[in-house]
Amino acid sequence: MKFIRLFVFVLLLFFANNLYSQSSRDTKEIVAETSKLKKAVDTKNESAEADSYYNIGETYFNSGNFPKSEEYFIKSKGIYEKLNDKKNLEKVTRKLAQSQESQNKLKDAVSNYESASKIGYSKASKKMNSNDASRVAAPSVSQKEEAIRSNLVISEKENNKEDLAAGYSQMAEVNIENKNIPKAEENLNTAYKISKEEAPQQALAINQKLTNLYVENKNFDKAIEAKKSVLKEDFVKENSQKKVEQIQELAEIYIKKNDPKEAIVLFKNAYDIALQKGHTLEAQKSVQKLDSLYQDSENIDASVKLYRDFLGKLPDLVSKDRSLTDNKILEDTEQKIQQLEQEKKLKDELIRKKNLFNYSLIGALIVLIGLIFFIFRTLKKVQVKNKKIALQSLRREMNPHFIFNSLNSVNHFISTNNELEANQYLTKFSKLMRGVMENSTEDFIPFQQELDLLQNYLALEKTRFADKFDYEIEVDESLNTQSLKVPGMLIQPFLENAIWHGLRYRTEKGFLSLKFEKNKDSLNIFIEDNGIGIEESKKQKTEHQKSRKGRGMKNTLERIALLNDLYKQNIECRITDKKDSQGVFVEISYKLINS
Repeated sequence: MKFIRLFVFVLLLFFANNLYSQSSRDTKEIVAETSKLKKAVDTKNESAEADSYYNIGETYFNSGNFPKSEEYFIKSKGIYEKLNDKKNLEKVTRKLAQSQESQNKLKDAVSNYESASKIGYSKASKKMNSNDASRVAAPSVSQKEEAIRSNLVISEKENNKEDLAAGYSQMAEVNIENKNIPKAEENLNTAYKISKEEAPQQALAINQKLTNLYVENKNFDKAIEAKKSVLKEDFVKENSQKKVEQIQELAEIYIKKNDPKEAIVLFKNAYDIALQKGHTLEAQKSVQKLDSLYQDSENIDASVKLYRDFLGKLPDLVSKDRSLTDNKILEDTEQKIQQLEQEKKLKDELIRKKNLFNYSLIGALIVLIGLIFFIFRTLKKVQVKNKKIALQSLRREMNPHFIFNSLNSVNHFISTNNELEANQYLTKFSKLMRGVMENSTEDFIPFQQELDLLQNYLALEKTRFADKFDYEIEVDESLNTQSLKVPGMLIQPFLENAIWHGLRYRTEKGFLSLKFEKNKDSLNIFIEDNGIGIEESKKQKTEHQKSRKGRGMKNTLERIALLNDLYKQNIECRITDKKDSQGVFVEISYKLINS
């Protein structure tokens, strides 16, 4: 007999490593959620990923596998926190706390109830979580009772059946602590009625609490009645594994009632259903209990017969047992989830490294672009500065030929004892030089100052060549000579050319005209003389004059180019010989600049 028992024990030990009482429906739900989880990971849908973890955790929670449910709730919570999804974060944190409370991890449960309360997605849930934290952590029974009563009111108002049933069950525990057994019985019956319609697993747990209460108080008949009532429920009748478990629980009550005959009948019934439906562990438990009862009654033959029957039917029983298949599926599913998580970690690490490289590259490019921009800007500033220096240098240049001739004229006036003319000439000359020097620091000067300089210059030249030309200056009355700004001494070289290369070679007195006209947003300047003209002037140059490079016009053209470049003035200059008569016509135009 001992050998048979040992052999059976070894066989069951071989299978027990792979057996766990997870229902086929639960397994299917977990497998389905794992498929959704894979899709969520592949599409990088973190919200769907968190939902799948939550649903897997809830399946384990409802089947009573609280350690596994805690594991998946923690994963779900981490993602909801990352997404800042407060509604779902509050939900999963509360479930996590309930899972931990079921495992008697009270400190962790209180912490998570408090966290759920702080999230406070709704006022009702905020209060419920706060009450649960107080209930679990409460040092006195009265404080627990107060927290439970508050939650019952909220659950009733929110029509939350699961929390309402849990509240009545918790209140029953308080009643037991207060030794108010009738009230505990009443609350457990209320909790059972509420939960049996929507939460069968919760209903079974509450029924077990109720039967335990009856047994502890030696009220076996009520315990039997309570267990028989649960056997009539559809959610037990339709689940053969649950049915076997409940029959075994009923048999245990008969044993405690000291009614072994009825217990034997029930364990035989449970054994037959277990064999028929393929529940190996439940069949083995029934065999062990029957063996114990037979031993107590010294019915050795019945015990031997039972074990032989069990050994003979064991191969067929194992082949029917879905637990082996389901647990293998669950094991594979767990491995798939772990593999998915590992792949996700590797992908995230790869993305992190790729992003780090990209950001480093972008950073390096930004620095390089910044450096190029800085160099370009610096070079641009240097170029502008150099151009301004060049422009200033050009402004300060005065035709040395003009200065030399002016001094000769002074010398001529002195040698002929014409001191008055010499003084007048020197006064005009010094005034002109001072005006040129004063304005040499500015690219643009007031129009009136430029006009004064040009009038002074023409007066000097008229003094030297009194018999060669007369001149006239006309200014458009619409021009504001005080606010208008013009390039300083830009026109003087053209006047000088007209006098020195055209008018002074005339046999008769010539005429020089200078006009300033406003044309919308532009200033037009016309310089016209009736000298010998450009072509004739070139013919009359001596070899010495040809060898000399004049700076006046070159200086002016360089200044125009620099002004256009620096200030976008778009200065245009046209110099032509007049077609119908002798002389040169110069037209200059540029944008009006007001101070």
